[in-house]
Amino acid sequence: MNSTIKSSLPKSAVGAEVSLFRLYTLRLCYLILAAGLGTYIWPNVIHHTNELAITKGPLLALLAGLGATAILGLRYPVQMIPLLLFELIWKTIYLIAFALPLWSAHQITAAAAEDIKACLMVVIFLPLIPWRYVFTHYIVQRGERWR
Repeated sequence: MNSTIKSSLPKSAVGAEVSLFRLYTLRLCYLILAAGLGTYIWPNVIHHTNELAITKGPLLALLAGLGATAILGLRYPVQMIPLLLFELIWKTIYLIAFALPLWSAHQITAAAAEDIKACLMVVIFLPLIPWRYVFTHYIVQRGERWR
């Protein structure tokens, strides 16, 4: 039994919408994400204390998983765009909902400053994401049926 999910766009149209240059810029995003999280997060995952496991275990596991999943983006750059959107959205939420109130109250600590600096690095993704494709495929295109 062979079942497939039909897309509203033919495969050739999907590939044609993102230029080769954009595919490489997407791959650069995934490489930056995987390398950055691999450099800063994975050492803490591999060598951690029980205190770190208690206080930051879920956060480190989530970020390690995000970095490991980003490796798939090197092979499937267009299909993994939601991963970049997730990265962009969670960092934006942090900056607006947490960092901005701290900054407004003049309560930025050294640790908070490091977190803010790390989250602000997401701006390098903004010009590299193919926004026309994102708009066309995630905003304008009809969603899949519910029933």
